[in-house]
Amino acid sequence: MHRRRSALTVSAAAALVVVAPLLTACGNDARPGAAAVVGDDRITLGQLQSKVGEVRDAQSAQPQGDELIKRSGQLTRVTLNSMIRHRIVKQVADDSGVTVTRRDIQQVRSQFEQRAGGPKEFRTMLLQQQAVAPSEIDDWVWLEVAVQKIAAESGINLQAPEANAQLTGKLSEAAKQMGIDVNPRYGKWSAKETTLVNAETPWLKDVTGERKDRAQQEQQPA
Repeated sequence: MHRRRSALTVSAAAALVVVAPLLTACGNDARPGAAAVVGDDRITLGQLQSKVGEVRDAQSAQPQGDELIKRSGQLTRVTLNSMIRHRIVKQVADDSGVTVTRRDIQQVRSQFEQRAGGPKEFRTMLLQQQAVAPSEIDDWVWLEVAVQKIAAESGINLQAPEANAQLTGKLSEAAKQMGIDVNPRYGKWSAKETTLVNAETPWLKDVTGERKDRAQQEQQPA
């Protein structure tokens, strides 16, 4: 499989002191300054710190900020897991000829916002349930749309109970060929499960209940 570099970038933000010790460079690292290397793409400690900092800043601004921070104690690992998975999906999308346009993102985001009760409610929901900073929402929607298109291209029925297992299998093959090297302080990459150990998440996250509602409707007798 031909490897391509991801074009995903993150904006700068300072991480809170609570996560800073996890991000200090270690002189014994095989890849100094890297949180992970995915194929030819290097995820730096600075990029990871920026994403974590944006989430912490957004959480702190919430009325229940202290509680949100307590509930997301594994934020650094979960964030890195998400960054790696974005790159895997980007590779599979490229290889499958799948594209996600700006219009796709806008349309799907609008649908999510309507089901959540409005843009503000959707932002709050993602921050509370998925630890997604407001500035990263479009990236989150991109992943949702890309995975759905990859599933459709592969003939995977997303309403079927085995959908996530099938997606995991497909994306796992791509991840193996790309090669993923994770800084051990953040855990170990599981090639089989395509996730950092202890950071397992489904490939599709139905935060508004849309897919659950649709599946229940399809199961009802005519």
